[in-house]
Amino acid sequence: MRKVIDCRDFPSESGCTLTISGEEEEVVRAATEHAVSVHGHTASRDLREQIRGALKNEMPQHA
Repeated sequence: MRKVIDCRDFPSESGCTLTISGEEEEVVRAATEHAVSVHGHTASRDLREQIRGALKNEMPQHA
């Protein structure tokens, strides 16, 4: 099952609206890179685990 994370679920000063979806490891990697480069977080195991815990199952778009 594909996973999704949406910045709108985490209010920020920038009002970021990015949504990332894909396989779990892809989303964790991309969301971590985004959190560091755009939101100023520090890359760490804790950050990756927080992101992993916030993932949701993507609702199927195709039948």
